[in-house]
Amino acid sequence: MSITSLGSLGVSASKSNTISGSKFKGFTCEYLVIAGGGGGGSGEANTRAGGAGAGGYINSFASETSGGGDDTAPKAFIELGKNYLVEIGAGGTGSNLGRGGGSGTGSQFQPIVAIGGGHGSQRHASGGQGGSGGGSSNTGGGAGSGFAGTTNQGFAGGGSNSQAGGGGGGGASELGETPSGGNDGGDGGDGLASLITGSSVVRAGGGGGPGIGTPGSGGSGGGTAGGNASATSSTAGTANTGSGAGCPGNGQAGNGGSGVVIVRYPKEFTITVGSSLTSSTATDGAEKVTTITAGSDNVSWSL
Repeated sequence: MSITSLGSLGVSASKSNTISGSKFKGFTCEYLVIAGGGGGGSGEANTRAGGAGAGGYINSFASETSGGGDDTAPKAFIELGKNYLVEIGAGGTGSNLGRGGGSGTGSQFQPIVAIGGGHGSQRHASGGQGGSGGGSSNTGGGAGSGFAGTTNQGFAGGGSNSQAGGGGGGGASELGETPSGGNDGGDGGDGLASLITGSSVVRAGGGGGPGIGTPGSGGSGGGTAGGNASATSSTAGTANTGSGAGCPGNGQAGNGGSGVVIVRYPKEFTITVGSSLTSSTATDGAEKVTTITAGSDNVSWSL
């Protein structure tokens, strides 16, 4: 089949060039790019910290939205035979005994880059900035502020109250919760659902804040809960969702969930995935869906 017959496949060929006398064309594809979520902060004694933010969430599928309340991202134009760098962001490292967690690292489907989730705060500090922002602890007697998310990728983390409740990490679809008062923790912000694989999956939830009373819940989409004063650990965010980890009352916080890149394209095309990437490809109707879950390397397409 010649490349000049792409139009008969119902494939977009909005760009073309003549290279060495032959017709060169490509196609548009849809994608979901999610960065690694932040690692949870850790409380110590009766001083609380904050839940971690989800990784940045950029979605071009159908009419679904991207994180932070953004519209659907533009589809990508793929040139046949050209290499596109794909990198999957790692979740940030959870902290221990009063320290802040590590922020997640970014994911990319060149040139689209999602920013890693903001870390949960250490005691008496604000959370980290990221795709979605990390939650805050109180600041030594006063209420703290959650950190901002990245525009068009995620929401801010929650602030803390002036007592022992820590803020929840921001999620792709909503702010991390700021506890209204008392010793309860704030919930992590919820993530977003996508049908890009053919099944609805929620990803990029924020981690819950800690509290001496009731700790905050993890946001839908893999975010994990905070802990109370007796909690000595929190669970890691769910792998390949970009979720943020919750903050325990005392002890070791969980790591953030790793990111993911998902690409949906016409089934007539074949993807070549670099050996340093972990991936799987399935067919959904007239399209293929390639899910890349780890690594850094190039991908390319051919007819």
